[in-house]
Amino acid sequence: MSDTQTLHKQDRQTLAVQRKWPLVSGIVALALVVLGGALIALRHSAVVPYEVDSKWMDELYENRSPFWESVARVFDFLGGGIFGVVVVPILILVLLLLFKRRVGAVYFLAASVLSAVLVQILKNTVDRPRPEQILVSADFGSFPSGHTANAATIAVVLAIIVNRWWVWALGAIWTVCMLLSRNYLGAHWLTDTLGGLVLGAAVAIIVWAPLAHRLHRETLRKRAVAPAPGVPAA
Repeated sequence: MSDTQTLHKQDRQTLAVQRKWPLVSGIVALALVVLGGALIALRHSAVVPYEVDSKWMDELYENRSPFWESVARVFDFLGGGIFGVVVVPILILVLLLLFKRRVGAVYFLAASVLSAVLVQILKNTVDRPRPEQILVSADFGSFPSGHTANAATIAVVLAIIVNRWWVWALGAIWTVCMLLSRNYLGAHWLTDTLGGLVLGAAVAIIVWAPLAHRLHRETLRKRAVAPAPGVPAA
């Protein structure tokens, strides 16, 4: 085997490892969310909250204020309903296509749809009651938080597509703020939002794995950088 062939083989093996372990991590994380939902469902018909949920919600209830409630309601609007579930994803898809990120658009659409479907399946299966002091109208099922899952999926997907540190930072801030707003409004228990965060991020990573090489090639083309030897063509 020549040195060039050896180099190409090593590059392919490196790419395989880079995809393998994130994929394994995503699958394990998603399995933990499902396990968490099962434990909640078995806990007195999901009626009795965990101690950490009760203490966290009591702390928020005691410190509610009109200002922070208004801020939380803005996140409620941006992350859910027609605007959050339909308008925002369509806008992101349009922007990705305008910037000629076709593979990125496919990735975003697939991850968003899968995340939403899994959230609804778990909501219907676990059927956890929401906190009593909820301040907004919400559908059935408290676990997991759809707003938080959606925010995490979008954040991770866009961070992977753009591949810039500041996108990761903004995505993390956005997701945490969405998580806190859902707890503040009493729409979800803390474990609901944590479950949504993990689910959304896990789905983004799982869907990324089979598209990793194509996304990498697309990013290199946008930056006018030649791909490294051994990177498969899109």
